[in-house]
Amino acid sequence: MKERSTEVLIVGGGTGAVAAALSLARMGVSCIVTEPTDWVGGQLTSQGVPPDENQWIEDFGATSSYRAFREGVRTWYRRNRSLTPRAQGNKLLNPGGGWVSRLCYEPFVGHAVMCEMLALHRNTIEVIHGLEPESASVAGDRIEAVTFAGNEAVSIRAKYVLDATELGDLYPLAGVEHMIGAEHRGEFGEHHARADKAEARDQQAISWCFAMEHRAGEDHRISKPERYEFWRDHVPAMAQGEQPWTGRLFSWTVPSHNQEGKRTFPFIPWPESCPPGVWDMWRYRRIRDASIETGDSGKDVCLVNWVQMDYWLRPLLGVDRLEQARALAESKELSRCLFYWMQNDCPRHDDKGTGYPGLRLAGDVLGTTDGFAKSAYIREPRRLRARTIVTEAHIGTEQRKADGRHREAKSGREAPPMGLAEPFADSVGIGHYTLDLHPSAAGRNSVYVPAAPFRIPMGSLIPIRVRNLLAAGKGIGVSHVANGCYRMHAVEWNVGESAGALAAFCLRLGVEPTQVHESAGLTGQFQREIVSSGVPVAWPWEG
Repeated sequence: MKERSTEVLIVGGGTGAVAAALSLARMGVSCIVTEPTDWVGGQLTSQGVPPDENQWIEDFGATSSYRAFREGVRTWYRRNRSLTPRAQGNKLLNPGGGWVSRLCYEPFVGHAVMCEMLALHRNTIEVIHGLEPESASVAGDRIEAVTFAGNEAVSIRAKYVLDATELGDLYPLAGVEHMIGAEHRGEFGEHHARADKAEARDQQAISWCFAMEHRAGEDHRISKPERYEFWRDHVPAMAQGEQPWTGRLFSWTVPSHNQEGKRTFPFIPWPESCPPGVWDMWRYRRIRDASIETGDSGKDVCLVNWVQMDYWLRPLLGVDRLEQARALAESKELSRCLFYWMQNDCPRHDDKGTGYPGLRLAGDVLGTTDGFAKSAYIREPRRLRARTIVTEAHIGTEQRKADGRHREAKSGREAPPMGLAEPFADSVGIGHYTLDLHPSAAGRNSVYVPAAPFRIPMGSLIPIRVRNLLAAGKGIGVSHVANGCYRMHAVEWNVGESAGALAAFCLRLGVEPTQVHESAGLTGQFQREIVSSGVPVAWPWEG
């Protein structure tokens, strides 16, 4: 077995891993990043999900390096695509024009931009692809090394280890205390926690995303998947007491949190235009907009990440590898069946029969040959038993009002209507998203309630026991409910960036993360350093 060593080992090459590596490099600390796929970026790239962001993202609400990544994406399009003069000069260029976000783009572009950012620090950052963590060597409360499986087994020793995996894979390997599934309401007192019992199977749905074009008049229909009839006729069975599904999973009518409990979205594929003011499914997560390119070279590409492909029949966590592999395979099968349904059986917008045979999988934008993302989109990983567990009581607008914890704005600025979240004194970042839980493997329906713009407490990155591990991705110390908004792209980036900075800070001063967290002086010193490097620790209206 090959043996390596480094100052900091980042296990997993997702969104948080890239930010952590850049943060470490900025502070002069070397690191090794390991990643199972041949892409870095996780949910931004290999999982095929364009960013969903807070409404203030263009001005504030994210780190400087995350905004640099966003501007790098826009620069890539200006440099590599023949854009119309209006698009070329648009400071807030949205290459895909998808209405879900102010920046929708092709995932391969995100990977390319991240590689450019990492390459600026090639002397301190090493990325090794094709490695899956297999075991960990632990001595007392410290992780000494992590062993990886790949083309060649390798063991990597490090002074600090950061978990940036998509599922929190390092936690069980190293015996790190963590949480799976949903807590009982009595554990944290959350309004939207389970009222009956804790449930490990209550894990959010996963989605295997894919990209497609529409070539009207052509026939690109794929072979019928083996279990197509099952998924075509599938009506999700929700748990007792949950709001029933709206009918078949494959439908343009989907559950909604409006008064009717459902909403029908039109599907109007390019090259037909969508009426003004209409939100249709083609342009929901469109990642390439033909209308902003000159000549005939432009094409429209739709990224599919819809509730119709949410998979929750089997959980990913708390099961053996065979069961996990089965869940992933069935998730991808569901997505393939949805695509086949759109090609053959879906109701058309123009009443010309059913199906769009001209739909064509577009694997080039995802770096694959089959048109599907390299990996499944993971919403909920194992979550760290951290020194601080963020809950709905800290961030939920409704609960904070009910609990009398609603806070007013300072500095003469008006607070947003969602209110203010818990003012964690050890904040190492900020973020915002609606508290959004997708259906779960326990049959619980979705939850979608307002959350206040929140802070990321340092304590949520630090385990309750293990001394040289930090969470650097979605697997931080949050409850199942709070994961619904702490799982987003800009937040994961901020978590990774702050985790990398904290590891470097500890190495420089010869202290451990717990010591920093327990010392108001060290916490303040660390906060001043990350703020000076572009990491906000409070919202402008908080003072």
